[in-house]
Amino acid sequence: MKMKYTIIAEDGRAKSAHIETVHGKIETPVFMNVGTVGAIKGAVSTTDLKEIGCQVELSNTYHLHVRTGDKLIKEYGGLRAFMNWDRPVLTDSGGFQVFSLASLRKIKEEGVSFSSHIDGHKIFMGPEESMQIQSNLGSTIAMAFDECPPALAERKYIEQSVARTERWLARCKTEMARLNSLEDTVNPDQLLFGINQGGILEDVRIANADKISEMDLDGYAVGGLAVGETHEEMYSTLDAVVPHLPKNKPTYLMGVGTPLNIIEGVARGIDFFDCVYPSRNGRHGHVYTKMGKLNLFNKKYELDHKPIEEGCNCPACRDYSRAYIRHLLKAGEMLGMRLCTLHNLYFYNKMMEDIRASIRNGSFEDYRRGMHESMEAGE
Repeated sequence: MKMKYTIIAEDGRAKSAHIETVHGKIETPVFMNVGTVGAIKGAVSTTDLKEIGCQVELSNTYHLHVRTGDKLIKEYGGLRAFMNWDRPVLTDSGGFQVFSLASLRKIKEEGVSFSSHIDGHKIFMGPEESMQIQSNLGSTIAMAFDECPPALAERKYIEQSVARTERWLARCKTEMARLNSLEDTVNPDQLLFGINQGGILEDVRIANADKISEMDLDGYAVGGLAVGETHEEMYSTLDAVVPHLPKNKPTYLMGVGTPLNIIEGVARGIDFFDCVYPSRNGRHGHVYTKMGKLNLFNKKYELDHKPIEEGCNCPACRDYSRAYIRHLLKAGEMLGMRLCTLHNLYFYNKMMEDIRASIRNGSFEDYRRGMHESMEAGE
């Protein structure tokens, strides 16, 4: 089956949709829990993900290609079988590593030459290679291969980069269609999302959005944000670009962000989000609450009998105190990191559930205002 995207409710520019995929349903807005190499850092299992309300898991094409290898994972039956996850998976394309591994790569029209960050061996990845790797992984949604230029790069560089990414997108679409037609493909219904780029240059962003919209892809992402620009520049870019993406297709803001970033993205029409913040911060003892972020290493929590957040139903808050979790963190026990990560992911997933409910009952603006007031006061 191909994806079916149905908008259930709208509140201003915020929208809530129901998506049917070959691997199950997705209710949006949704936060995708980031499992870069097929696991959430912090000792979080796929069983845990179900308990804390995860709808979509996200993994990284480049990292799974260099270790353990996408061909091995294909032999196992694909990434979902490999990690024992029966819900949707999105794989990014490896394009972000073109940005993050700038010192280890060389970009040309055919694709990108990398030196592996693990052992230095040479890797080449272009649009076709990225699609082949993602096909081997068998994800529900594959992302097009792109370059993510620095948000504040010079106009000439950004324009050239975006033009090349547009050419790469056409190649991705052609290769995806070929791969989906093969008899031995893991997921013949694999979906392809294109990526809008352009830094914070609104005219470049809009022209790119108009061009890729004509390609009739399964969904559209806004990439290249949260990479050096201010929050205000991010929001103004979304204000300009999202109206130029198809309203009847999912929209995805890549790599964003804080709870308030996500709420502001929803207000501008975004469906999908992902970010490493909840797991990364959790591993360092920083936990999210509706009153802002807490640092459990602080001495004031050493005899605190309260859970991380009153009323929270996550595995950490149900059974453990701030004092005990602080003790675990101070002692270097992995359980402390695990409990904080579980809490943060639960917080994000529950926040998305509340956002969906507020859009569907027409109270999103009240929810948005209330979260700003409480979280900004807490910070």
